[in-house]
Amino acid sequence: MVFTPPSYVPQLPDIPDSITIEEFLRDEKHGRLLPLAKSRNPYTCGLTGKTYTAVQVAERTDLLARAIGKRLGFNLHEETEWERVVAIYSVNAIDYLPFTHAIHRLSGIVTPASAAYSAQELEHQLRTSGAKAVFTCTPLLDNALKAADAVGIPRDRIFIVPVSGFDNPAPYVTIDDLVAEGSKLPPLKPLHWIKGQGARQTAYLCYSSGTSGMPKAVMISHANVIANVLQVFHFESIPRKQISVETQNYLGVLPFSHIYALVLVCTLGQFRGDQAIVLPKYNFDDLLGATQRFGIEQLFVVPPMLIHVISNPDKVAKYNLSSVRFVYCGAAPLGPEVVDSLLKMFPKWRIGQGYGMTECSPTVCTTSELDVLSGSSGSLLPGKRAKLIDLEGKEVTTYDTPGELLVQSPAVVLGYLNNEKANAETFLHHEDGRWLRTGDEVIIRKSAQGHEHIIVVDRIKELIKTKGHQVAPAELEAHLLSHPYVSDCAVIPVHDTYAGEVPKAYVVKSDTECSGKSDKDIEAAVQKHVKEHKAKHKWLAGGIEFIDAIPKSPSGKILRRLLRDKEKKARQANGAKL
Repeated sequence: MVFTPPSYVPQLPDIPDSITIEEFLRDEKHGRLLPLAKSRNPYTCGLTGKTYTAVQVAERTDLLARAIGKRLGFNLHEETEWERVVAIYSVNAIDYLPFTHAIHRLSGIVTPASAAYSAQELEHQLRTSGAKAVFTCTPLLDNALKAADAVGIPRDRIFIVPVSGFDNPAPYVTIDDLVAEGSKLPPLKPLHWIKGQGARQTAYLCYSSGTSGMPKAVMISHANVIANVLQVFHFESIPRKQISVETQNYLGVLPFSHIYALVLVCTLGQFRGDQAIVLPKYNFDDLLGATQRFGIEQLFVVPPMLIHVISNPDKVAKYNLSSVRFVYCGAAPLGPEVVDSLLKMFPKWRIGQGYGMTECSPTVCTTSELDVLSGSSGSLLPGKRAKLIDLEGKEVTTYDTPGELLVQSPAVVLGYLNNEKANAETFLHHEDGRWLRTGDEVIIRKSAQGHEHIIVVDRIKELIKTKGHQVAPAELEAHLLSHPYVSDCAVIPVHDTYAGEVPKAYVVKSDTECSGKSDKDIEAAVQKHVKEHKAKHKWLAGGIEFIDAIPKSPSGKILRRLLRDKEKKARQANGAKL
């Protein structure tokens, strides 16, 4: 049985497949809600108020492209886009998205790296993506230099993205310097892409945690992003019209390097003519202050941020949050008890969730402000089709019956870079087209209005989602096994009040190396090993528990469910919250 979007959702128009994302946002003939001159300022700093109009952003993007093209020697007519890969490793900034569009104007590829990455993790991304230059910010410069040195990127190809509160270090060239340079250079020639080039050419090379080993590079085309923007835009068009919302101010605090913020928050907002109030990173006081100062109407958040709200009622009461209309939560499930507590504090708020993944650019389904079903991640977007496959490989044909979600959409990405095994496992070719295996178990349930909603039941892929990040257990396990004290191990998620989930390791000690050492010393050494080489969200905040043997299937697969059950029983015995 194939599931489709609700009947009230407009049909998806034809997707422009011969233009860049930059042209899609700039050229008013592609369906922008408002012309540039009448749009709100796309990106405004939530700390300083610094901003540019939509017309100025388009101009700065063009000038930036001129200067980058000259400095990096990009030849648009003799090289492929894979010779024009540029990384950005920065906290959020008002120039973040315009920079990516400048690279697209040069027919290049942007690979966004998480600001939480260690130097070693950034090195992996720079090396595997083939990045030719790095745009970073002052607080991350040291890590960027270490990673760039390791892969042979010269210092004159390191540039600075200005962020509030930090001086720009000499002698590095900043984005503002490049804009000034670009104003003295001749205009770039139009790209004149051939039919379908936007559907074939990679725009973003984003790194997905995946389910095993190091993060995989996901090739996201220009048309993939444009499709997802148009899907969400048309899905939300009727609700926004009914509640008389043309444009709005929204919160831009989620990491712009993550596909959630990169496409669903920023690119969509710029297309609609909305204004992002940009915060460099999450700080609870800054979030509250910016919401009050700028009259933010929509909050894009992850569950830990909302837990902070309900856990700090006295602090929240000091701010005027009456402008907030809609709270949109993603990246991890939002518990019903959190929703209930929020609605007691703010009865007028509408709270919705969405579900997506990097491999779908990213949104699969989302909540309409006028059709909220508690616990659901909303309904399918226009232009999407879904199937559920049960454990026996049969299609699910009834409601409230679990199965793995398969998705078909023009937003499904090109695939993984240089990873045919992962491509074969994830992207399935059937008689009725190409389908994306999400690896997530869901059920379909009808809302009170009679519309089909998707409810995520369990993660078949076993990713750990913490503080808006995804952690692959296998990546941590591989790193743990490199320590001489560890003979075998398994990593599972455990509940944390503020982070949602954090990694916990079950470790089998090495008999020879651990002889005569206390468990306390062994644990301290292993924890240090992780902290020195992995980003903070990958640290073993759930602790380490020593075990005689890791439960495995006859084929050698770790039976994580048995470990999760063990953890659950232990927490119940201790009266801890699950």
